[in-house]
Amino acid sequence: MILSILLLIPVSMVISWPLTRLMIRLGYRLRTFDTEAISGQQKMARRRIPNTGGVAITVAFILPVAVGLLGVFVFPELIIRVVPSSSELFNGVRAEAPSAAGLLACVGALHAVGLVDDRRPLGPWVKLAVMVLAGAACALVTGTRLLTLVDARVGGPWLSFLITVAWFVLITNAMNFMDNMDGLSAGCAAVASACFLVATILAGQWLIASMLALLIGALLGFLRYNFPPARIFMGDGGSLVIGFLLAFLTARTTFYDPARAGGWYALFMPFLVLAMPLYDFVTVTVVRLAQGKSPFVGDLNHFSHRLRRRGLSGRQVALVVYGITGATGIAGIVLTMADALGAALLGGQALLILCTLGLFEYAARTPATEVTP
Repeated sequence: MILSILLLIPVSMVISWPLTRLMIRLGYRLRTFDTEAISGQQKMARRRIPNTGGVAITVAFILPVAVGLLGVFVFPELIIRVVPSSSELFNGVRAEAPSAAGLLACVGALHAVGLVDDRRPLGPWVKLAVMVLAGAACALVTGTRLLTLVDARVGGPWLSFLITVAWFVLITNAMNFMDNMDGLSAGCAAVASACFLVATILAGQWLIASMLALLIGALLGFLRYNFPPARIFMGDGGSLVIGFLLAFLTARTTFYDPARAGGWYALFMPFLVLAMPLYDFVTVTVVRLAQGKSPFVGDLNHFSHRLRRRGLSGRQVALVVYGITGATGIAGIVLTMADALGAALLGGQALLILCTLGLFEYAARTPATEVTP
C-alpha cells in the first residue's frame, strides 16, 4: 500500500514537469507576464517571466484524482487486478468519491479566480471573499469540520463550521503570502506536504496520503522551473490552490486517535509543520499594521525580502525556508507519537526556532527598499 501511494509522486510529476515547460512557451507567446501592481502595492522588480505555472500544478493534481474517481466506478475489477495492494485504497476512494468531487470543484473555481487575478488584479478584499466562499462551500459539500467536539457545548455545528472556514482562509492566505520570491511557496509546500504524508501513512489514512503524494509530485515538477532563478511563476492560480489543498487535507487528517500513541496535543501538528508560512504571515501582517497599511496590500516586508536585505541570495533564501519548514515539520511528525513531556519539548523547540528568527531579524533589521530577485 505504501509503495502504491509513493508511486503517485512520479505520476503527477510526469504531468507537471512537461506541462510547466509548455506553459513557459505559451506564456511568452501569449505574453502572460506579471501585471502592474494595484494601488498602494509594492512588488519586486518586474521580470518578463510567465506567471501561469499554477495551471501545471492544478492539472497535475486534478487529472489523476479525476481519473481515479472515474476508474473506481467504470473499471473497478481492472484496477484491483493490476494493483492488488490497492483494494483498501480503492474502497476508500469509492466511499469518499462525493467529497473528492466537491473538493475538485472548489479547487477548480479557486484556480479560475486566481487566473483572472493574475491577468487583471481583483483586489485583496475580493480574493478574501472568494476564499471564504470556497472554504464554506468545501466544508458544506465534503462534510469537513474541525473540532466537532465543541458541537455539544455550543448547541450545534456552527462554531466548528466557522473554525473550519477560518482554517481554510488562514492557510490559503499564508501560502499566497509565501509566493513572493522564486521557489518559496512551491518548495515550502512540498516539504510540508512530505511531512504530512509521513504522518498520514503512519496513521493509515491512505486516501489523504494519496492526495498528498499527488500534490508533492505536482509541486516538484513545477519547482524544476521555479527554483531560483525562476523561469516561470505560479501566480495566484497556483498559490491559492496549494494553500486550499493543504488546508483541506490537514482538516481531513485525524492527528489524534485515542487508540494510537500520543495525546490531544497531536492536534497542533499542522501548526508545527506550517510554522514557517504562518510566521511569515503573522510577521508581515504585524509590520504592515504598524506602518498603518492594509495587511492585504503587498509590499517588500516578507520574511524572504528581509533575508535578501541581509545579503542572502535568492537560492539561499529558498533553502533557508525549506530547512526551517523541514525542522519544524519533523517535530510535527514526532508530536503525533510523543507523550506529554515530549510534546512540550517539541513545542518548545519549534517556538525557540521562531523566537531565534525573530531576534535575528530584530537585531539586524533594515528599512524596506527595492529588493532584487
